[in-house]
Amino acid sequence: MSRVHRSPRVSRSLALVLAALVAVLPLWGIQAQEPQEPAAGFTEEVSVGYVLVPVVVRSGARYIKNLDEEDFRLLVDGRRVRIESFEQRAEAPASVMVLQDLSGSMENGGNIELSREAVRFFLDKALPGDEFAVATFASGSMQVEVPFTAEIPVVREAIQGWKAWGTTALHDAVAAMPSISSEGHNPKRFAILITDGVDNASRITPEQAREMVRQAQLPVYVLGMDSGNPFELSTEGKKIYRYADVLNLLATTSGGRYYPISGREDLDKALASILDDLRHQYVLGFATGEGPARQRDLRVEVQAGDRTVLFRRGYKGPPPAEFSRGG
Repeated sequence: MSRVHRSPRVSRSLALVLAALVAVLPLWGIQAQEPQEPAAGFTEEVSVGYVLVPVVVRSGARYIKNLDEEDFRLLVDGRRVRIESFEQRAEAPASVMVLQDLSGSMENGGNIELSREAVRFFLDKALPGDEFAVATFASGSMQVEVPFTAEIPVVREAIQGWKAWGTTALHDAVAAMPSISSEGHNPKRFAILITDGVDNASRITPEQAREMVRQAQLPVYVLGMDSGNPFELSTEGKKIYRYADVLNLLATTSGGRYYPISGREDLDKALASILDDLRHQYVLGFATGEGPARQRDLRVEVQAGDRTVLFRRGYKGPPPAEFSRGG
């Protein structure tokens, strides 16, 4: 596992944040026409307290922006649950974590400068209440350069000093993302991984890293710098970008998306798409009560119309409070 060095400016209690992790981090699944991934497995029981369920609703390529609480049905283990909190504002604040690859291979093709441009895009589009955290990795070590903060100049200064160096422990770094992201304060949250996909130093496998992210219910959007399109075929009919395959799996299994980046045009399109997903989330919430902590299925339905609904697939913890009250 990679070593995570944290800034002395902010003290941390990983035990506390890990206990709250399942309550606040979203994992989107897909309803309607798109196939659904099985709910993530968990290896330990946690006390949830309150469950937040980010939801994105589309009709084709168009976002559905003006739904009310009454348009949604929220079900836990097949039973309808009363929605106790509802957030529909596109301007609701978000917690955005950036994980930046600073290994030597990222020096190629101006990828470090493109990476800075990606972060600046979100800083420039920041809304009141948005907060950002920045972590970097190279040579088997991860550095949390900026813990979550709403101070935009602090983040701008940190990314200006990026330089490529050393080997790449990509999968070890990915495995550390949930503990960093869990320290954000907003219901809307996601992670951005910027990398060329090369890994030559990790101690864990890509499968192990993906499972840790999926268990944490953290959507990861991957900007693959010159790592290729996983769906492009060679003349022999085989996928030709191994790194792209790995990165695409990480993104899709976590509820995010993978974007191959070969230049500024690709980057601009990818960033606009990511921002759309983030801003057009609805967030539904309900409290948990007394009962055994176990894996519980979540399902979100939208009334009427041809809709594609992206939502968190489940949580492990006690049942909804109204179940305990006999509701």
